Amino acid sequence: MAVLHGLLIMLTLVALASLPCVVALLVTADIAADHATRALRRRLRRLRARRDARRLARRAGLSLATPDVKPTGPPIQQIAADLRRLGRQRIGVATRSPVWFAAVQRAYDDRLSLACLELDIPQHLRDLTGMDLEIERVRIEGELQAAGMDLVSGDGKGAGGPNWQGPGGDDLGGDGLGGGDADHWQDLR
Repeated sequence: MAVLHGLLIMLTLVALASLPCVVALLVTADIAADHATRALRRRLRRLRARRDARRLARRAGLSLATPDVKPTGPPIQQIAADLRRLGRQRIGVATRSPVWFAAVQRAYDDRLSLACLELDIPQHLRDLTGMDLEIERVRIEGELQAAGMDLVSGDGKGAGGPNWQGPGGDDLGGDGLGGGDADHWQDLR
């Protein structure tokens, strides 16, 4: 009887000790399920749009062959590297002038917009100002992270270290591409 009582106490202690782990697992499972659901919905929307386009083309008697489309913007790896560089520059603004800070913010917003365009993420950076613009930046950074772009640098220093990971989780970026002189940003306009 004493052995059974001892085992019951031991089992109770183990259950209490593992309770925080179970709660953390439940919280992260909810987030993971939410990300998977969003990705699935995006994929289904794309597939439905392609299917509808094929049906429309068939009904109109058009050819279903698609021409080879070349990307119009820079590679996503370069966009991620530019976001990393600009993010680091945004962190060190205490010693810079307000004009410099505004230029870095504008360049960062341009790259966020370009990343959103490449990944089909809706954004309203050009329409907002003040606190609303800051909130939109945070929302977009979250969407980019959900799409596989890591916005935390490898050394753990805040926002400003995007790496691009492809759909299979393979690391496709973070190699410092993009450099970044003033002429580079003027060419993007």
